[in-house]
Amino acid sequence: MRWSEIDSQVCSVSRALAVLGDRWTLLVIRDCFLGVRRFDVFQKSLGITRHRLSDRLNRLVQHGVLTKVPYRQKPLRHEYRLTDMGRELYPVILTLAHWGDKWLDDGDGAPIQHRHSLCGQIMHSVLSCSECGEALEARAVRPVIGPGIEKKLARGQLDASETRRLMSLLNTEQ
Repeated sequence: MRWSEIDSQVCSVSRALAVLGDRWTLLVIRDCFLGVRRFDVFQKSLGITRHRLSDRLNRLVQHGVLTKVPYRQKPLRHEYRLTDMGRELYPVILTLAHWGDKWLDDGDGAPIQHRHSLCGQIMHSVLSCSECGEALEARAVRPVIGPGIEKKLARGQLDASETRRLMSLLNTEQ
């Protein structure tokens, strides 16, 4: 499968990667959470070419992660703000940063720490179960067929080979 077709897979990770799946895009989003909104500030922060930055910002606007808002009329200038969809990426960015702090530091420790404003403590991200509150680990979670696949199967939108591939990935019998 070509990268340009990745969003057609019946997989939420693939679809998310079609929007977010390159290093510049994630760094643009990181900078948004650090308060960057304007094109020239993104460019200075990232050291990215104007063309590539424009492409990444436009893709994020097109997919609803950012919104483009005018801040000056003459000449017309825009800034980029996170939408609700974009703000929901915060746990992803925070978890990625904390993973990097743990596994890829240079021996000096975390370059940036995160202080929780409600309790005042330096914190790290913990993914927990929405139902029982327990911290999640890969060994304690089992993927199962969800309604997105069930509905596609019922409508005949998945062919036999795709269905077998999905079932084998999930280690599930049909």
